[in-house]
Amino acid sequence: MVIRIAAVGDVHLDEDVVGRFRPALEELPEHADVLLLAGDLTRHGTESEARCVATEFGGLGVPVVTVLGNHDHQCDQVPQVVKVLEDAGIRVLEGDGVVLECAGGRLGVAGVKGFGGGFAGRCASDFGEPEMKAFVRTTTESADALAAALHSLDCDVLVALTHYSPVPDTLAGEPLEIYPFLGSYQLGQAIDSAPTALALHGHAHAGTERGTTPGGVRVRNVAHPVIKQAYSVFHLGDHLDQPEVSRVGGSGTQRPWS
Repeated sequence: MVIRIAAVGDVHLDEDVVGRFRPALEELPEHADVLLLAGDLTRHGTESEARCVATEFGGLGVPVVTVLGNHDHQCDQVPQVVKVLEDAGIRVLEGDGVVLECAGGRLGVAGVKGFGGGFAGRCASDFGEPEMKAFVRTTTESADALAAALHSLDCDVLVALTHYSPVPDTLAGEPLEIYPFLGSYQLGQAIDSAPTALALHGHAHAGTERGTTPGGVRVRNVAHPVIKQAYSVFHLGDHLDQPEVSRVGGSGTQRPWS
């Protein structure tokens, strides 16, 4: 049995681009059992932009699960954004998870936005000024919440959904100087602490699609500017010790925008 997961991130919707994805999304039930959104749904995190997201991604005929991204926090309207999305039937995760009954089995999705910090050997440390300590503690707390969510789910196939990257592999193409602001190794450790089959993230517009955690979990950057289509679909099967992961293109390829 196979579970089909569609995913995209960094769609950055506002009134100017709402409707661009919808023609391809109308075909989604033919291709996937669930749609996962990897954050940066809006440009500036306003309630009005969230309504654009609700219009675009609501009522698709499959469950839609998301995490927020840094853009979705910009205007400090997170509670309003979350309410608009959840009123449209879009489940928003932050340090929690959900189990979805799919034809191919029970899919568990654990999600957090994540945060920066960098990667082993070149990362920030919990030392020095209060501002630096607060930065690193935010990273650690987010990773700890992801680990707890992953371990809490009773499912056949387990997926981690974040906005920030858990590995440097999928950041290749971005300037090295900004890696600490694009992800953290602690997220990768959290993913490796559970029997995770696949990790999905966005955020790195100039990054690379494929990566792997130190523990061998497949990581995919599904930021729209990277996949250059309305969504990618991943096929996960639970009949192997290591679930298979394959990618097929989402229908209705879209042109990326800045």
